[in-house]
Amino acid sequence: MANKGTLLVTGASGHLGQQVLESLLKKSDGKNKIIATSRDKNKLKSFTDRGVDTRSADFGDAASLDQAFAGADRLLIISTDAIGSRLAQHKNAIDAAVKAGVKHLVYTSWINPDRSPALVAADHIATEKLIEKSGLTYTILRNSFYTDNLLGALPHAIQSGTLAGAQGGGRQAYVTREDCARAAAGALLSEDYTNAIYDITGPRAVSYPELAKILSEISGKEIKSLDLPASDYKGALVGSGLPEPVAELFLSFDLSVKQGSVAGVSTAVKDLSGQAPQDIKDFLIANKKSFLS
Repeated sequence: MANKGTLLVTGASGHLGQQVLESLLKKSDGKNKIIATSRDKNKLKSFTDRGVDTRSADFGDAASLDQAFAGADRLLIISTDAIGSRLAQHKNAIDAAVKAGVKHLVYTSWINPDRSPALVAADHIATEKLIEKSGLTYTILRNSFYTDNLLGALPHAIQSGTLAGAQGGGRQAYVTREDCARAAAGALLSEDYTNAIYDITGPRAVSYPELAKILSEISGKEIKSLDLPASDYKGALVGSGLPEPVAELFLSFDLSVKQGSVAGVSTAVKDLSGQAPQDIKDFLIANKKSFLS
């Protein structure tokens, strides 16, 4: 059932937030008032010019959220990037939503956070529990790893001829950020997904050996996968210039693949958005200029 209420997107100046807004503007066709919040409201000027009500909101400043959330019926909390301290930020946002009279929360979580070794998981499962206890109805979107995030690592893989990791042959159901945005917009626009949890995935799960084969076909160069012990992979990441906490984060994502917690495939993207998710090979072909010289 379509919702005609006021929809609010937090973190709206980020990559995912902007794409959610684009999807909402397209799908709502003027039937919904749309509010967008960001710590820096100036970054939302292009949406202000298109009729979106843009507001300043800082999850670290609870007092700023009262006015920011006023009048919203359905609210999307895009998880912040402050790993380690974002649970407190998310709690501020949930409390403010209750105080503002928001009726429904949508939250972007992580796939299988209750059993994943990924370092982001603990914040996500704790936030989910806060939402469930808030008294609000909710839709939780457990996003798999963004296909988009591969693009930064692929130039080195193409140049070296090696796709290295510590995934142990496990599979991952990569999903594009755009598909996640469409799913989130669908959850905001419809009242059919009450107190539901969805795994947001691509149409298939692939292993690093399979990904290396795809890259070989796209690049015309033989790319081999290399599976490393966890300590060796972390050392390689640090050696490439990454700070140790970032290396540990990346390693934890690989370990979640090895463990098997990100291999599941769902139909949620199509169910929520009406459009099938993009296959990883199609995405990489469409974006090959970003990793092929």
